[in-house]
Amino acid sequence: MSDANLTRRMASEALGTAFLLAIVVGSGIMGERLAAGNVAIALLANAMATGAGLVTLISVFGPLSGAHFNPVVTLVESADGGIAWRDVPAYVVAQTAGAFGGVALANAMFGEAVFAASRHERSGSAQWLSEVVATFGLIATIKGCSRNRPDIVPFAVGAYITAAYWFTPSTSFANPAVTLARSVTNTFAGIRPVDVPAFVVAQVLGAAAAMLFFRWLMPKARS
Repeated sequence: MSDANLTRRMASEALGTAFLLAIVVGSGIMGERLAAGNVAIALLANAMATGAGLVTLISVFGPLSGAHFNPVVTLVESADGGIAWRDVPAYVVAQTAGAFGGVALANAMFGEAVFAASRHERSGSAQWLSEVVATFGLIATIKGCSRNRPDIVPFAVGAYITAAYWFTPSTSFANPAVTLARSVTNTFAGIRPVDVPAFVVAQVLGAAAAMLFFRWLMPKARS
C-alpha cells in the first residue's frame, strides 16, 4: 500500500477521532451548563450527542480508514487480518493525536483551559469491570455487524455507545485514546490522570476477550 494512501488513512483517523472527542467533551460541557445541576439530564445530552456523532463519523470516515478511532479496535482488526501490523503504530499515533486535538478544541470553544488535569474520580473495581464489559460490547458490536450486516455498523455502534453510557457506571469510555485525552479536560467528561492506567488495562482485556470469543463464535468469517 502506498505511503500516500497510508497518509490519507492517518488523516482520516486523526480528524475523525478529533471530532469524536470534540463531541464527547463539548456536549458534556454544554449539557452540564444547561442542566442546572441535574446530572441525569447532562448525561443524557452527552450520550445522545456522542451516539449521533459516531453514526455520522463512521459513515464519513469508514470508507477511508475503517473509522476505528480507537487503538483497541485497530489492534483487534490487525489481529484478525483487517489491516497490516506495520500500519498499527501509525493508526494509534493518529488516533491519540486526534483525541488530544479534539479535547483542546472543545475546551477552547467553551472558554475552558485548553488542557487541564481532570479532577473527576473514576476508580474502583466496579468502574474497571464496567470498562471490560463496555469494551467487550463495543468489539462484539463491530465484529458481529461487520461480518453479517456491514451496512448498519455506524448505527449499531452509535446505538451501543448511547446505551453503554447508561448501563455502565464508568459511562463507557471503551477506548484508550479517548481515556488518555479525557484526562486533560477538567469538565463533565474528564477522568483523573491517575485513573487512566486501570481503565486502559480493562479496555484491552475486554477487547481481547471479545476478539477470542468471536473467533470461536464465527470461525468461518476469519477466512
